Amino acid sequence: MYQNLLAKIKNASLAKKESFVSPFSNFDFEIAKILVARGYLKDIQKKVVGNKKFLEIRLNYKNDFPTISDFKIISRPSRHIYLRRGKIKRVKQGYGVGVLSTAQGVMSDSDARKKKIGGEYLFEIW
Repeated sequence: MYQNLLAKIKNASLAKKESFVSPFSNFDFEIAKILVARGYLKDIQKKVVGNKKFLEIRLNYKNDFPTISDFKIISRPSRHIYLRRGKIKRVKQGYGVGVLSTAQGVMSDSDARKKKIGGEYLFEIW
């Protein structure tokens, strides 16, 4: 689940690790691609060892400080939050990114506003 991935990213960045490995899932891979595009992560790679798949995630730092300071989980397995296209707001006055799961795939809040679609609001990161 993406909640575990976000917690691993935050903990690894606070421990000043250069990279870490996480179990592979397509959903986590799509979320990680969004975080790479927004500059929160340096690089992601899909690794295969035997019949197991892993994500190798390289963290990004700016002046020896992690680019990710915190995140907030919005939708949980027990409570799903859906937003219409007009209700998607900017995160931290544009300094953060919200991630949505839409009918057209996982995308950031700004991409969803541009395409004028809504979906399940997963989390915010800044």
